[in-house]
Amino acid sequence: MNWNDKIELGKVTESVVYGEPIQSVAYTKVFANKRSVRQSEFYAASNLGLKPELMFEVNSHEYSGHQKIKYDSKVYEIIRAYDKGEVTELTVAGQVGD
Repeated sequence: MNWNDKIELGKVTESVVYGEPIQSVAYTKVFANKRSVRQSEFYAASNLGLKPELMFEVNSHEYSGHQKIKYDSKVYEIIRAYDKGEVTELTVAGQVGD
């Protein structure tokens, strides 16, 4: 399989500093394949109020519960991860505010 795109998988961690919760994101660069969101998945997600924009395939051993993806200077939320054995499909929606 050719890996044509570079993305950054982001894992969110929370800590408490001076009594205030602080979130930080640690990113890891990986190779991926950008795919279109399937029409059936788009409609199913829309019924739940989600708006999937893109789908990426990554090596399954590189994905471990990450919540965010950086791609093309934009941050996306991972709204669905589907493990297909050696490859995991990650469906993402745009994040507001970043």
